[in-house]
Amino acid sequence: MNHEYLMQRCINLGEKALGKTYPNPNVGCLLFYDGKIISEGYTSQAGQNHAEVNVINKINDSDILRKSTLYVTLEPCSHYGKTPPCCNAIFNKNIKRVVVGCKDPNELVNGGGIKYLNNKGVKVKVGVLENECRELHRRFFTYQNKKRPYIILKWAESSDGFISPLKNNTGRPFWISNKYTRQIVHKWRSQENAIIVGSKTYITDNPILDSRNWNNNNPQRFIIAGNNKIQSKRFDIIRHDKTLSVDNINQILFEKNIQSILVEGGKKTLETFIKSGCWDEARIIKNEKKICNGIRSPILNSKINNVLKVDDDLIQTYFNQ
Repeated sequence: MNHEYLMQRCINLGEKALGKTYPNPNVGCLLFYDGKIISEGYTSQAGQNHAEVNVINKINDSDILRKSTLYVTLEPCSHYGKTPPCCNAIFNKNIKRVVVGCKDPNELVNGGGIKYLNNKGVKVKVGVLENECRELHRRFFTYQNKKRPYIILKWAESSDGFISPLKNNTGRPFWISNKYTRQIVHKWRSQENAIIVGSKTYITDNPILDSRNWNNNNPQRFIIAGNNKIQSKRFDIIRHDKTLSVDNINQILFEKNIQSILVEGGKKTLETFIKSGCWDEARIIKNEKKICNGIRSPILNSKINNVLKVDDDLIQTYFNQ
């Protein structure tokens, strides 16, 4: 097996942990010995073991560990946080070879883990499937490098370009997408650190915004509210006057250690992010049904990167270049 094959397996492992490790990145890792993978895993929830320690702890034979190569998507940490440095665990188990996907941009690491291991006589290879590993950790990289969360816009629209009727007096969301796509949305929610809606959506739809139809790994929930007296036990409230900007929202979320957000509307909130140009990804669900008279969907002048058909829904994905 070559380096790329084994690193791709680490990436696949890291994807399994997406949404379950915040504020830590969803790192994937494995040990390779005598032509085969002998241990693999990913980072646990915050305060518990990182990927490297989880993988190392599965092997009790010190001689096998000494002869193994450790593969990991992100540079092992070299500082004390809620857990000891992973570099210490690697050195203490006498592992002599480490293959790293990409460097950790966190200023507490930022090459320090690689330097530590090299100084201890560990042979470190860096940059295997680097772009793919950075993609896996794009939320973490955005938070560290841009000092804001990774921002995903999401809405559903009818075939004639509306996101809802003009009036909705039911006190519950008006469903455009089908039941299968709605379950996919619950999966998306489980993968992100937080969800944001505007006060009008909160008042009109009384949304739950959890992941109950996927795995109940619920994100934090925020309402962007003006000076109105909205109160909620389930949502955190970002209050503002008329001058609130996306930069202000990002700063508040950054200070709360929120690494990614799913912006679920409504139109005013979505357009605020679109007009600012500050968004990373958009997922638009299009259904065949027509509304004829309603609230027009936001306009996103970007190129479609991917389309997925789910029964009578099309999920279009965009990336902000």
